[in-house]
Amino acid sequence: MSCKTAYLIKAGLLKSPPKFLSTGVQYEVVMGSIAYGVAEDKSDMDVYGFAIPPRDWVFPHLRGEMPGFDEAGPSFEQIQQHHMLDKSARAGKGQEYDLTVYSIVKYFRLLLENNPNIIDSLFVPRNCILYSTSIGEMVREQRHIFLHKGCWPRFKGYAYAQVNRMKSKQAVGKRKEVIDEYGYDLKFAYHVVRLLNEVEQILIEGDLDLARNKEQLKAIRRGEWSLDRVEEYFVEKEKQLEKLYFESTLPVEPDKLAVKDLLLQCLEQHYGSLDDCIVREDQAVRTLNEIKAIIQKNCPD
Repeated sequence: MSCKTAYLIKAGLLKSPPKFLSTGVQYEVVMGSIAYGVAEDKSDMDVYGFAIPPRDWVFPHLRGEMPGFDEAGPSFEQIQQHHMLDKSARAGKGQEYDLTVYSIVKYFRLLLENNPNIIDSLFVPRNCILYSTSIGEMVREQRHIFLHKGCWPRFKGYAYAQVNRMKSKQAVGKRKEVIDEYGYDLKFAYHVVRLLNEVEQILIEGDLDLARNKEQLKAIRRGEWSLDRVEEYFVEKEKQLEKLYFESTLPVEPDKLAVKDLLLQCLEQHYGSLDDCIVREDQAVRTLNEIKAIIQKNCPD
């Protein structure tokens, strides 16, 4: 496996990357239509991943920085760039890349929130993994700890946003041509159905197969579904999912302690000991803090 981010940096296509990024990427996957099994030959390559910045970027107190008092030093949350054209790719046919790489800290935060795009990135099929270190593998192997019932409101919100974009007449270029021919935007329509199908899998199975409904999604992209049919599917599926939300055996909230422990394991494997970076709570202190939090939540006065 080769790191696509490092390749794009070396090729001069990724503009102004931080120096650590060439060697800091831990996990990198192909997303979008390729991961969902509906790609065409002309499809862009949509790459997502996470990287680990230098230690004092994650723990600024190590360089003596006092947040809120000192001027903030270097930090990294994400880098994103679209439409990078590699003319030499695919035997000279060219390949366009969209790239988003997150700091591991932000990546974990988005996973905690069950952000659909980020959840998808951990559940892509193995052949969509472009690059993965031992840290990337450790996160992927434990990807199920991020799933919780909060997936439903998050995925539903994204689906509603796609519905609005599906019916918008403001598109330009190729999107406008599609709307003029079919009366709605096929790309956003398939994303509506995809999001609903994905969250249904998560609520029922606690797992996710991104390409399970690829034939259905291909049919929508070919214009075989009317706008009315997509909207009816959305309405009916939303009713079913509201019921599934209450029946699901997933935890109501994420296990933040387990997720934080995994994050610290990743950082420790990369940096070495974190003893000078964090204060670790022993189990007794952690249990007391959990009890205090429960009491405060139920007895705020």
